[in-house]
Amino acid sequence: MTPFFGEFLGTMILIIFGAGVVAGVTLKGTKAEGAGWIVISIAWGLAVTMAIYTVGPISDAHINPAVTVGFALVGDFPWSSVPAYITAQLLGAFTGAAAVWLHYYPHFAKTEDTAAKLGVFATGPAVRHRPSNLFSEVLGTFLLVFVMLAMGSQAFAEGVNPIIVGTLIMVIGLSLGSTTGYAINPARDLGPRLAHAFLPISGKGDSDWSYAWIPVVGPLLGGSLGALSYQAWFEGTTTPALWMAVTLFILAVIFAVVLEQQSASKKPVDYEVIHTKS
Repeated sequence: MTPFFGEFLGTMILIIFGAGVVAGVTLKGTKAEGAGWIVISIAWGLAVTMAIYTVGPISDAHINPAVTVGFALVGDFPWSSVPAYITAQLLGAFTGAAAVWLHYYPHFAKTEDTAAKLGVFATGPAVRHRPSNLFSEVLGTFLLVFVMLAMGSQAFAEGVNPIIVGTLIMVIGLSLGSTTGYAINPARDLGPRLAHAFLPISGKGDSDWSYAWIPVVGPLLGGSLGALSYQAWFEGTTTPALWMAVTLFILAVIFAVVLEQQSASKKPVDYEVIHTKS
């Protein structure tokens, strides 16, 4: 098996389990309906663990463009492989989302809430405030990549590392994830959002593309800052890439503030709360 297919398969597994638990909790008529945020957060953590166990020996199981880019920035992954990895991750996420749609097909038809249907595929904020939503995604992904790199310097018993990473995903979800649904992974959000847009889902609404840039840009910035900060603080190496990432973060926040001000000057859009994962 090639690393490309490993990333495809690992990300597909991640989304089948992750989006699958969201569907079970939020769609009508399932046996898990209404099980709540704790169930979603735990299942996403376990989904990451299972994906790493499956394809870790093949591709190192990045299953997340923010991890791939962050590792490349600090020299732990070759830049030449970044485009292929990200492509595989997006394709895997799309395919996993399509599988979840087929699995829950009658429940999508039974569910009238279009926001709940979108929430199976893509993240959305509990309170729509772009600067805060962006910061939430940056912070969550910063901690993800920073702590993953820190854990890489520790000696664990063989086979334990995937459980540790899954636990990290769970704690991010339980402590920080309830603001935006913690995508912390551009492929996790963009791939399934594209699936929502293209699949003939019964009674679906729009795919909320006005928000879609936040769970892509936020995790990429957070992952980059997490990796470069670890390199600076723990290894004593500060590169121009760190200051570039900081500058891009500031510019992204300014852009989000401007969008929020423009939105506030217009008639507000009534988006329903989407309780889902990343």
